[in-house]
Amino acid sequence: QVQLVESGGGLVQAGGSLRLSCAASGMRFTIDDMAWYRQAPGNERELVASAAKSGSTNYADSVKGRFTISRGNARNTVYLQMNSLKPEDTAVYFCNARYWGGVYWGQGTQVTVSS
Repeated sequence: QVQLVESGGGLVQAGGSLRLSCAASGMRFTIDDMAWYRQAPGNERELVASAAKSGSTNYADSVKGRFTISRGNARNTVYLQMNSLKPEDTAVYFCNARYWGGVYWGQGTQVTVSS
């Protein structure tokens, strides 16, 4: 059973930082691509950042220079370091993994940035 579990969300003031973690289980091999998406109320889910097994990363323009995605030393973990947070970063953040043709999602973690 493939499972993604996120942690690290919470409430922070504008300008603050949070670090999200995602651990995947139930997979025999290293996941090729892991990513973070977010969804604010009334908005569509959008890609925040992605990290391939090769080490390449990709960021949404809105978070470039503020967020950093990284793959952990442990197999199938991914982190999102979020600095200089803004109220518009408020959303539910979802971990995503693409593995052997399947797409998997975590349950989401709430990030709220107060002004």
